[in-house]
Amino acid sequence: MRFLHTSDWHLGRTLHGVDLLDHQAAYLAHLVDVVRAEQVGAVVVAGDVYDRAIPPVEAVTLLSETLAQLSEHATVVVTSGNHDSATRLGFGSALMRDRVRLRTRVAGLAEPVELPDGVLVYGIPYLDPDAVRHALADDEGTVPARSHEAVTVAAMSRIRADLAGRPARHRAVVAAHAFVVGGLASESERDIRVGGVDHVPAGVFAGADYVALGHLHGPQRVSGPDGTTLRYSGSPLAYSFSEQHHAKSSVLVDLSADEVRTELVAAPVPRRLADVTGTLDELLGAAGEPHVDAWTRVTVTDAHRPADLYRRVRDRFPHALVVQHRSSSDAVAARAVAVTASHDPVAVGADFVQHVTGHAPSADELAVLRAAYEHVAAAERSA
Repeated sequence: MRFLHTSDWHLGRTLHGVDLLDHQAAYLAHLVDVVRAEQVGAVVVAGDVYDRAIPPVEAVTLLSETLAQLSEHATVVVTSGNHDSATRLGFGSALMRDRVRLRTRVAGLAEPVELPDGVLVYGIPYLDPDAVRHALADDEGTVPARSHEAVTVAAMSRIRADLAGRPARHRAVVAAHAFVVGGLASESERDIRVGGVDHVPAGVFAGADYVALGHLHGPQRVSGPDGTTLRYSGSPLAYSFSEQHHAKSSVLVDLSADEVRTELVAAPVPRRLADVTGTLDELLGAAGEPHVDAWTRVTVTDAHRPADLYRRVRDRFPHALVVQHRSSSDAVAARAVAVTASHDPVAVGADFVQHVTGHAPSADELAVLRAAYEHVAAAERSA
């Protein structure tokens, strides 16, 4: 059985204000070509199909057209991620054609999509502990603890029970959207901490032959239990400068009776990202020449801010996304740390409290900060 593993399309996302939908469409067209050329039997999409709960109309149209094209050649299994609204993404799933299978409901996570050669694909939607704990209570009514690990353990217990109840040996593929211990994050993944913890141990997925992971944007393999292959396909495009050195790809998986073989299929690169640093004279000269066609983050290091800085940089680098002046002798700038989506919002709030008051927040104050953040996050999920 040959299938393709992909994730984190983030349709509708922008990069420092640049609309990426045309580039995302080019990747999806490439995906259709790969499925056709490699005679792929199934495509597994491990969450974060959209970039936000209410996606733009153009993103919805692109997804609809892509699913129609992919399903002409393969069965498509799609799960929801932390950026998706599971309800909106899963709308109409009962009406979908047989070759498009949306797995966005906790109640259906142990109901696999059955593929040829005895391969079962289980789709685990993103499991927010606060939203799904009670739905994952066991037969005795015991509710999992409030953590990503606990709810994922409960989900995998249901999957293993389904596998154990089948009369014949099957090969099991699990699609999951989670931050698995050992994975390397970048700056563009949204923080998913609950109770200060966001990780799930790889051992939780024991019993699966291949785990198609989504959430982290760098393609990578994660060490897991014997007999289980865990991989992140990564995002198809770079969504932050921290991803500029990623080799974006999809994963072509061959699953036989006794072996799992994987091959990375390179994704098209619409425009590379680059950090460019130096004095303005250096950047306007030979040092800047290799980067004029790239999306750039330009840092000018003159002792004093040059006149008409932004225009002169943009004339040299027409695709510059960030232009900043940072004197090489500026100690304050050297200490500055950019806050990205991957930072724990509670830690950011605690740093602000310390900056304003001169002392770190107490345990009680931290509890208030965390409760406030989780209240806002819950409100956003229900939007």
